[in-house]
Amino acid sequence: MLAVITDVNAQVAEREELVEMIAIALLTRKNLFILGAPGQAKSYAINAFRSRITGARQFERLLSKQTDEEQLFGRIDLSSLIPGAVPENILEQDSVYHNLRFDLKCAMDGQQQDTPATFEFIRKATEKLETYCSAVAALHKGEPMVQTAGKIPEADIVFLDEIFKCNDGVLNSLLTALNERKYTNEGSTYPIPTIFFFAASNEVPNFSDPQEKILEALYDRLELKVVTANIEDRDKRLAVLRDKQAGRTGQITASITLDELKQMQEEVANLPVPEAINELADDILCQLRKDDIPVSDRKYLNYYPIAQAKAWLSGHTQVEPQDLLALKNYLWQKPGERSVVESELNRMCINPMQDKVNNIRGMAAEAKEEFDAAKEQVGRKALIKLRGELLRLYGDQQKLASEAQSDSEQQMTDGLLTDLESISRQAHEAVGFTYTPLEQLAALQ
Repeated sequence: MLAVITDVNAQVAEREELVEMIAIALLTRKNLFILGAPGQAKSYAINAFRSRITGARQFERLLSKQTDEEQLFGRIDLSSLIPGAVPENILEQDSVYHNLRFDLKCAMDGQQQDTPATFEFIRKATEKLETYCSAVAALHKGEPMVQTAGKIPEADIVFLDEIFKCNDGVLNSLLTALNERKYTNEGSTYPIPTIFFFAASNEVPNFSDPQEKILEALYDRLELKVVTANIEDRDKRLAVLRDKQAGRTGQITASITLDELKQMQEEVANLPVPEAINELADDILCQLRKDDIPVSDRKYLNYYPIAQAKAWLSGHTQVEPQDLLALKNYLWQKPGERSVVESELNRMCINPMQDKVNNIRGMAAEAKEEFDAAKEQVGRKALIKLRGELLRLYGDQQKLASEAQSDSEQQMTDGLLTDLESISRQAHEAVGFTYTPLEQLAALQ
């Protein structure tokens, strides 16, 4: 997978984020949406990646208001509506039919003599085939069938360009396919094998517009979202131009099979997610909600496959805090929220222990300020309140200390304890009480 990522990145410039998210989408079976202006190699990057997955059945369509459901999901097989006829897709999967048809063809090809025996042999082979087809037709009588060959119901990878141009007629079918990997036809629901859907668009619909509000559900089902921009670096632009002029674009030097991809998906799903990571993800959720970025419970409860995929690509044996940085393309809903999400992830995940230590230290400082403001009027009561808060924070500090995984993290938690004890000592001295270490106070509770 890393070789494919490197190979695709060599074909495009400044698309590392997009290429990595394509890989993560493949590894997690999540749907990926790419937002960007025309000419930013969105489709090229997608096509370059999916062309390196051998054995995968592909479906691609540029959507428009004229695109109908038949173009995406197949059309009714008219033969299935004719009494006595057998739908083509039924016969295609029937080995007995193919054997009988082969026998008849051999009878026709191998008999050159115009004799009664020749025609008797052909007649018997014909009767066998017709009798069998009549029996199959009787079994499937009154069952309308859809020809799905080459359409979404038989595709492993689907790319829908300009997805928001779809009309209302295909919207419901797309919603079910994206969310449940199912397709309903003539009252029957069938599973579809699609690993994941790529989608691209030049713009996000205006969901405040009643006519475009209906597309919000479709947008919500595109879980991973990446925004592209024009190439900023001049040297990279020129390098791409030179490769194009020299005919070096489009060459494939690495690929994976569909079976290998499925094995990779299993490895990703089995990667351990420590409880500390779940707690960190919950902290991120709470912070983003404080920042007025609406992250639904459903989105939060399905975060971990993305982190697992990022950890697997990074060679980690379990999910680590920095693997949550991949959520920057998962947690935002509006493009304007991207910078806030990325900033919070960087702050909380690059050094999560430092962030947690700082939060506890900040709460202790606030409690000390309240004590200083009240100690002159109600010294004893103010100290009791402060001591209660410090004991609570001491418990948090002890938990962090038990989670420390390196000497630097241990130093952070030790420094936090020193600060808590310093605040406690100063407060006791300020009101003339004997100082007692927090460890002893906690043991007395």
